[in-house]
Amino acid sequence: MLKRFILLIILFMFYSSGFAASGKNSIQIKGSDTMVNLAQAWAEKYMEENPGEFVAVTGGGSGTGFSSLISGSCDIAMSSRDIKEKEIALANKKGISPHEIKVALDGLVVVVNPKNPVSKLTLEQLAGIFSGKISNWKEVGGEDKKIVILSREVNSGTHVYFKEHVLRNNDPASKEEFAPGALMLPSSQAIADEVAGNPSAIGYYGMGYISPKQKAIAVANGAKSEFVEPTIDNVVKGKYPVSRPLFLYSNGAPEALVKKFTEYCFSAEGQDIVLKTDFVPIKR
Repeated sequence: MLKRFILLIILFMFYSSGFAASGKNSIQIKGSDTMVNLAQAWAEKYMEENPGEFVAVTGGGSGTGFSSLISGSCDIAMSSRDIKEKEIALANKKGISPHEIKVALDGLVVVVNPKNPVSKLTLEQLAGIFSGKISNWKEVGGEDKKIVILSREVNSGTHVYFKEHVLRNNDPASKEEFAPGALMLPSSQAIADEVAGNPSAIGYYGMGYISPKQKAIAVANGAKSEFVEPTIDNVVKGKYPVSRPLFLYSNGAPEALVKKFTEYCFSAEGQDIVLKTDFVPIKR
C-alpha cells in the first residue's frame, strides 16, 4: 500500500508538472520590476476566481522579460518600456512574434509639504533639485531653506524611471545621478510620511499616494510650456510629463489562458487593481 501511495504521488507530480509545462492551466510572467506588484495582485485575484489555473510572476527587469519571452521560458513579458528593434529582430530569428498590450499607465507625482509656497516646477528645475544643483528653495521661488531630497531606494523601478526620465532627460549618454545627500527611503509611504512632516522636503511616488498631507506639484516640460497637474485624466491624455505606459508582451496575439488572463487585466476588477497599486487605469 505504501509503495502504491508513493507511486500515485510521483505520478501526480509528474502529471501536474507536465500539464503546467504544456501551458493548459498555467502561465509564466516575467520582467519589469516596476510592474511586479501589479502583476502579482492581478495573479492572486485571478487565481482566487479560477482555482484550477496558476499564474507565476517574477521580476528581473524589462530586458529580462523580453529575453525570457524570446527564449520561450515565459508566456508573458512585463515591460515599462517599448521593445527595442534589436529585441524584435532577435525574437523573429527564433520564431517569436512579440505582441504588445498596453495595460496601464504610470504617473509619478512630485510632492512637497503643504506649507511650501512652491506649487509648480519645470522638468529642468526638478533635475536640478534632485541632482543637487539647486539646493535652496529660494532658487525656485520658495523660502530661504535648504532642500531635503527624498527618493526611492536604488533597486526601485520608480527610482530608475525618475532618474532616466527626469534627471537624465531620456538621454542614454547622460550619467546624471541623484544628489549624494538624497535620502533613499524604502517605500512610497515612507516618502509621503516624511514630506507630511518636513516643510523643506520634496519627493516623488505613484499617484495612488496623493493625500491632503502632501501638495502635488504641477510640472511643465519647459519654462514656456504649460504646467500640468498630476491627474488621472492628464496622464491618460498624455499631457502630464512624468508618466509612461506599461506593457505586457505575448508571442503573437494572446490565445487560450494568456488571452483569458490579459482580458482579466482589462476587466473592471483588473483596472481597479491598477488604481489600487498606484498606477493609472487604461479603462475607467
